[in-house]
Amino acid sequence: MKRPSSKKRHRARRARHAPPGTPPGNILVEEGALKPRITGFFYTPDFFDERPFNSLSEATAAIQSYPDRVAWIDVQGFGSRAFMEELATAFGIHRLQIEDVVNQYQRPKADEYDQHLFLISRIFREMETGLCNDQLSIFLGKNMVLSIQDRYDNVLDPVRDRIRHGKGFVRKYGADYLAYALMDVALDNLYPILEHVGDRLDELQDELLLRPTREALNRILQIKRELIEIRRSIWSERDKVNDILRSAFPQVQEATKIFFRDTYDHSIQILDLVESYREVTASLVDVYHSSVSQRMNQVMKVLTIISTIFIPLTFIVGLYGMNFTDVHPVTGKVMPLNMPELYMPYGYVTVLLVMVVIVILQLIFFYRKGWLSKE
Repeated sequence: MKRPSSKKRHRARRARHAPPGTPPGNILVEEGALKPRITGFFYTPDFFDERPFNSLSEATAAIQSYPDRVAWIDVQGFGSRAFMEELATAFGIHRLQIEDVVNQYQRPKADEYDQHLFLISRIFREMETGLCNDQLSIFLGKNMVLSIQDRYDNVLDPVRDRIRHGKGFVRKYGADYLAYALMDVALDNLYPILEHVGDRLDELQDELLLRPTREALNRILQIKRELIEIRRSIWSERDKVNDILRSAFPQVQEATKIFFRDTYDHSIQILDLVESYREVTASLVDVYHSSVSQRMNQVMKVLTIISTIFIPLTFIVGLYGMNFTDVHPVTGKVMPLNMPELYMPYGYVTVLLVMVVIVILQLIFFYRKGWLSKE
């Protein structure tokens, strides 16, 4: 799975922020934002109605027509700045909250306002370009939930299907349970991602033991970056759920907090998985360096053996390459302590045989010492 460079990712993140000195509450919607898709879900244990809306006025009118039913307004796509300002006016949302909605790199948090509870969760998805980290913004009011995403995706489809078919507890409880269900499905979406991460780490471990490459090291570092990103998000998610459990938010009933405790347990489990996988990535980096060092040692071992074999051979040919003759070629005078072997019959063949014997004796010695084995 290819991943864009960190330089490109950071540049994309900075483009979502307003320039320095911009007054707070500035709503900055990027050009090319998706056209909003607005869907309404209205339900009770015995009633269900799903409607697509063409405008926010239709959505607010439908909410007023169902005063005693739980309403979920699902918005996908930011549209334009005018749409987000209209959204803030229609649902009584502060401009600072809308700023956090369009700024897609907010950490998970829970902020209480007069009429609603503002929740932020992160949605992770695997894509061909790498790990996608999207934001889910939730406004929890009385019998009403407003969710906002900047993409069209199907991550929340399990909740939609449970509402449509009346499965589980979602239609038996109030809007606070719906907010919990949205947060929980966003969190549970990490389990298959981490399972895939575990499979990738197992494959990398086998690959490093057989053939460590620079490309394998790059994939390990990529997984490590993804785990750091997940850990940063889930750490804040755990604190957010803990804040909901410990605080007396009027939008969250005590009967629903037992379900939030389950979400808290899930966040702890995911953190444990992330930490264990981070340790695995660190150990794989050590395995890579150890494997590379071992291969280098094997190469150096072979080169050392070859050099050791040629040392005595080089000495012999260097010694006789000095050409100090035993007899002076002009005067015929015998030169004392010079080389009589220069004119010895079969001297060349004799020296070659001596060199071959030396090589064989060296190989036998290396083999008995175990220096020729691959281990």
